[in-house]
Amino acid sequence: MRLLRHFFRKEDRFFRLLEASAEEGVASVKALQQILESPAPGGHLGAILQARDKERQIRTEIDVLLCEGEAAPLPPEDIEALARALYRIPKGIKKFAERYVLCAPRLQDVTFAQEMKMLQAATEAVCRMVTDLRNGSNLYTTELLNEALGKIEGEADKLLVTTLDQLYRGRHDLVKAVMLKDLHELLERVFDRCRNAGNILLQIAMKRS
Repeated sequence: MRLLRHFFRKEDRFFRLLEASAEEGVASVKALQQILESPAPGGHLGAILQARDKERQIRTEIDVLLCEGEAAPLPPEDIEALARALYRIPKGIKKFAERYVLCAPRLQDVTFAQEMKMLQAATEAVCRMVTDLRNGSNLYTTELLNEALGKIEGEADKLLVTTLDQLYRGRHDLVKAVMLKDLHELLERVFDRCRNAGNILLQIAMKRS
């Protein structure tokens, strides 16, 4: 009985780490929103960096458990793929935040409110899908959430095209145009990473159904 309890504790540990990893993605978006809304955005980078450090610690702990051959609730290759995908979301947000802080003095008339709303929805969808793993993902629900991620990614692509169209038409000076192009492309990659995590979660759910 003691060995059985030990086995389930180890399995639960993987779930808790994956859930914590997904939650750091949501936390990173909230921290980024504070940066975008602040008149002195650099002062809020600490929350982004903290979320990134937590994500790095979580990823390391998952890798250690896998290397030690601990009992896992999912195939090791699925855990590794999911952990890597979740790890890359706050990493991308951090890169955007650092770049935005450098550009902020020239972008006081620019808002990313629509993108932030979409990014919040995307990371929350990923978090919901990861949380559902513990109880045995409902394939229908997972498909709906992944479909929602696909729609968000599509809307993000449209926003990028609209932004590029405005930049190519000379709506901004050259330096500002380069900044905006760079920032929107960094954001697009974060949406792509959310979508990638959703696809991995859907594959896992299909295997378990």
